Amino acid sequence: MIAAYTSGTGVRVGDVPEPVAGEGQVLVAPLAAGICGSDLHMADALAAFGEDAPRIVMGHEFCTEVLEAGPGASGRFPPGTRVVSVPYADGPSGPEPLGLSTVLPGAFAERAVMQESLLLPVPDDLPSHHAALTEPLAVGVHAVAAARPRSGDAALVVGCGPIGLAVIAALRAGGHGPVIACDFSAARRALAGHLGADIVLDPAESSPYGRWDDLGVVERPPSPLLADGVPPGNVIAFECVGAAGLIQQVIDGVPRHTRIVGVGVATEPETIAPVTAVLKEVSISFVYGYRQEEFAHALGLLSAGRIDADAFVTGAVGLDGVAGAFADLHSPGDHVKIVVRPG
Repeated sequence: MIAAYTSGTGVRVGDVPEPVAGEGQVLVAPLAAGICGSDLHMADALAAFGEDAPRIVMGHEFCTEVLEAGPGASGRFPPGTRVVSVPYADGPSGPEPLGLSTVLPGAFAERAVMQESLLLPVPDDLPSHHAALTEPLAVGVHAVAAARPRSGDAALVVGCGPIGLAVIAALRAGGHGPVIACDFSAARRALAGHLGADIVLDPAESSPYGRWDDLGVVERPPSPLLADGVPPGNVIAFECVGAAGLIQQVIDGVPRHTRIVGVGVATEPETIAPVTAVLKEVSISFVYGYRQEEFAHALGLLSAGRIDADAFVTGAVGLDGVAGAFADLHSPGDHVKIVVRPG
């Protein structure tokens, strides 16, 4: 079959082995698949190995159409059913991450295999390129759930790429806010406001840490010994970039008792000054991925029209356009999410 695969020499389009549905799996035809920032990071990592790098068919944000059930599958999803799934399937040695596996192909291909037990049917009125947003939106849903926002909590979202925007969308869908968002991209700032951020800033021109009074945030005493009658901190800061030095910047900028949630995937070592975090009594946690029920909730939000999915999708390409899309997303400009249509 034809696929867009990534190796140490970049993204190529060509023949790859046909996938075969194993026990409890189904063969599917990908209809739409989003390009994720982790795909770009993986491509950069493979480039370091040159000709020795394996070939990987990426694509873990997808909507697909069932072609046929494999051995041991129940057949509860007849051919023609559109489905989404948490991007894992059983390989010869255990679970494989679809789109990041050297064994099973992701959705930048004409066909793929998926685990029947993980499939969720896509409602008829939800377009395939919208359904493909289920996976990145689920990351935002999980980040917000992990932060456990309380009524009246203000939120700061640092970085308005796809994940930061998913956090904003999940906050607003859950009735949480007010929300401050910041990003260097004018297009992404506009989208953050469209999705419900109350204050949207360009950090090159205005600090996102200077607007707490506008949101009714009360500065807390420096010690619990002085906090009689003062409620706990009411700010949650979501770091959605993953750039080195940003966690410390957030620690320095947020009010006392803020809960900081690291959502961006930093690949470089990070150094922080614990004394600042201690004196401000901030808490720092990190999140990854999502739970199955959060994935289903994300699909439900899209199906109910509670998220403006069209606003996320800023481009579409076929398999022959994947290499160019990767290049565009390395300097995203106005882009948020480019969707691949393999068919």
